Amino acid sequence: MPIHMQREVDRLKKQVLALSTAVEDSVREAVRSLADRDTALANKVIENDVEIDRAEIEVEEECLKILALHQPVAIDLRFIVAVLKMNNDLERIGDLAVNIAERAVFLNDRPRIEIPFDFTGLAEKTQIMLRNSLDSLVNMDAALARRVCAMDDEVDAINREMYDRVKAAIRTHLEHLDSLIALLSVSRYMERIADHATNIAEDVLYMIQGRIVRHGREFEGEKAKAPATT
Repeated sequence: MPIHMQREVDRLKKQVLALSTAVEDSVREAVRSLADRDTALANKVIENDVEIDRAEIEVEEECLKILALHQPVAIDLRFIVAVLKMNNDLERIGDLAVNIAERAVFLNDRPRIEIPFDFTGLAEKTQIMLRNSLDSLVNMDAALARRVCAMDDEVDAINREMYDRVKAAIRTHLEHLDSLIALLSVSRYMERIADHATNIAEDVLYMIQGRIVRHGREFEGEKAKAPATT
């Protein structure tokens, strides 16, 4: 790799890691603002989103600059393409953290109610997925990326269970309808964060292996065979 391109790729890696850290912190603080009924912390998450948006734009611009000036190939090209995709996922995770924080602000103004599902367990699994997806990127660890992908089904199952439990709670505590719907939204936001963490892990696998891993299948640069027609 030419020395000038190496310097720009190294700078890009630092930018992505800084954005990843900011997003992970945002999710952790949003979850804590809800668990601890900390409205000030929730507002901090909301206010800090502008910095995440700015960092996302800077990463995209750096990727486009490298593509235009150096026309990378092979693994270098895969790295840039993967970062562009991850960048979008990271920005969306930041938005979802804001959504959770906004629900925390809403719920903190209302009487405390018992959460009818294991919010702590769901939050922990989701944050583990996010942390591991980012660690797989830092360490170029395909095995860890595959473990993240495998965990997504667990979070999906928890989210479905949460939906049923919230519905049951609404039937017996109609006076808490708004709060329960807000909690249901939080569960959905956590599930979406897990989906984006899975996307990042899949992009890490693409970067390392040159294979597109999606929809439960692996494509090695070839089009999927179409079903036979009669």
